[in-house]
Amino acid sequence: MLNKVEDMQNFTKAQIEAATGRSATFAKGFEKIASETTALSKAQLETSTAVFTKLLGTKSVEEAIQMQTDYAKSSYEALVAYSAKVGEIFTGLARDAFEPVTAPVPTAKNAVKLAA
Repeated sequence: MLNKVEDMQNFTKAQIEAATGRSATFAKGFEKIASETTALSKAQLETSTAVFTKLLGTKSVEEAIQMQTDYAKSSYEALVAYSAKVGEIFTGLARDAFEPVTAPVPTAKNAVKLAA
């Protein structure tokens, strides 16, 4: 009986250490997300400034509408690409962060089955 209690304590200790050790993984993941967000914001600011400057020099309404349409399309495509990148980062972050916590679960299941 004492051996089983020690096994459970060791398992719990390993789980706590794995969970607390993941803070670095979360920090790296959120740093990547912040970097992607900064890059998108900077690119969008530069693009919108360039489009506004070009709009000031347009000679016709049709030309201005076409520029706005092109700008809206490129902005949408950039947002979709950004969303895909951030989604991949979040997926990887979740996988990496919870792998050490979930990896010992099958071992614990077997230990419980053997004990029963």
